[in-house]
Amino acid sequence: MDAAHRDHLLAALHGVLGAATLLLCLLAELLVFALRRHAAFYLAPVAAMLLSGHLRRRAAALEIGLVDFSCLKPPRRLRIPVAGLLEHFRLIGCFDDASVEFMTKVIEASGMGNETYFPPSLHYIPPAATHAGAVQEAHMLFFPTLDDLFARTGVPPSAVGALVVNCSGFCPAPSLAAIIARRYRMPSDVRTFNLSGMGCAAGAVGVDVARGVLLAHAVPYAVVVSAEIVTVGWYSGKDQGKLLLNCYFRTGCSAALVTSRRGAAARVPVRYRLASLTRTNQIANDRSYRSGYREEDYEGVTGFTLGQGVGRMVSELLRAHLVTLSLSILPWREKLRYARALVLLRSSRRRRGDGSSKLHAVPLPDFRAAADHFCLPSSGRPMIWRLGQGLGLGEREMEAALMTFHRFGNQSAASLWYQLAYLEAKGRVRAGDTVWQLGVGSGLKANSLVWQRAAGGNGERDEQGPWADCIHRYPVTDT
Repeated sequence: MDAAHRDHLLAALHGVLGAATLLLCLLAELLVFALRRHAAFYLAPVAAMLLSGHLRRRAAALEIGLVDFSCLKPPRRLRIPVAGLLEHFRLIGCFDDASVEFMTKVIEASGMGNETYFPPSLHYIPPAATHAGAVQEAHMLFFPTLDDLFARTGVPPSAVGALVVNCSGFCPAPSLAAIIARRYRMPSDVRTFNLSGMGCAAGAVGVDVARGVLLAHAVPYAVVVSAEIVTVGWYSGKDQGKLLLNCYFRTGCSAALVTSRRGAAARVPVRYRLASLTRTNQIANDRSYRSGYREEDYEGVTGFTLGQGVGRMVSELLRAHLVTLSLSILPWREKLRYARALVLLRSSRRRRGDGSSKLHAVPLPDFRAAADHFCLPSSGRPMIWRLGQGLGLGEREMEAALMTFHRFGNQSAASLWYQLAYLEAKGRVRAGDTVWQLGVGSGLKANSLVWQRAAGGNGERDEQGPWADCIHRYPVTDT
């Protein structure tokens, strides 16, 4: 039996089981009606069906495992110190004094260090932001990262059944996924996906796509590649809303190998189990949709604009996202504590006659009860601190995000994996620990991955990752 027929039979069996569950619930309802039981008994079949669906979804999530991941450390010749970058801005000639002054203030306040990297195309004066330069950058990012991933895991490219590539701004033809599949001579039936325009939240989207393929088809492995081609994101105009990408974004790449118990790789040891995957968006909201937008300025120069009020829109998005996420990851004790705090708050307001709903007066759940380690959006020191404090996190919980931005800058969706590499290089992740990866991207969208460290991890340090030669210098105190 070939894979297509097997997948069809599995899908048909899944549908039959779902229909059978619904039929049993209806029969139970009729039985309660015939026996003239109390009205409360009518809720029992419905509750059983909902609980069954929840347990099935949770079991499906736990079937996904992360075998290993790899993060690129670019060549040292591509390093761009802050002083050199600011001088670069002045020498290029396309920026006026006001633009240079604005970017200088942003970079100096961002917490970025002197060892971030630009692609070769942006080291030229003027920058060679061409299609050929972007393709060269893609090759430079993808191939060393994937070479390292296949070497670390011992899994050959021929065993990969699905390939998902996240890159927001660069969409060549053939696609980036096709470039990778051709380079590694992946099998002719490999399922390739190329995601664009997703921003810094694309990592969870890629894992979600890979999870769907692994659960629906009998493929052993899926590879999720996340990178941003900085060459095409370079902006040479004077719109301050578009200059921020020049200040924050740097080159980098990550690749993750995920598998499923259903596939042929059921016995392969995994480093992490996927405990939860939650996605929230506000795309239907016009202000949210326009808060991050790629467009031309008044001079016809294309760039990505961060609109005014984006901070407020992100706050609204995260509130909605955290409500959904907390239901799945918070322990019952913390849920009850939080519910009690809300009831007490509302009752005290009612006694005072205060109907206001100030944000600072609303208690927050203690997310440290649900996760041991945190990977946050690497959007600069001020935003990381604001987000971390909003979640009730301390400096140690924000350390991975702050140090990753200091060492590597913002690498879009790949930043969350560099933060996980930081935690492993520090030897902090032990067996049973949970790691929460939170990404926020254009749209707006907020996505979360919660991983649980598999047995066998006892806080050993990763000696081969991007932090191998510099982890002893971190954390630094000048961020």
